[in-house]
Amino acid sequence: MVSLKKNIAISDSGFVFNPSNGDSFSLNQIGLDMLLQLKEAQSEEQVKAAIMAKYDIDRDSLDNDYYDFLKMLGQFKLLELS
Repeated sequence: MVSLKKNIAISDSGFVFNPSNGDSFSLNQIGLDMLLQLKEAQSEEQVKAAIMAKYDIDRDSLDNDYYDFLKMLGQFKLLELS
């Protein structure tokens, strides 16, 4: 299961701050929604179901976007793998 590091700060506007290295990022609304789901330790299926319920996106596109997003989070050292 993939989870977000505990010390990551996330604002309501999509600003993300990683205090362990000082990096900061801005997310669009879908990215923010995914990140908040991950912060709540939701499963992959729960995250995808929430996004599909809120946005007009097909499953294949969401699958691609979700894995691309996780890859980006990993590159920015925002994830803990368990």
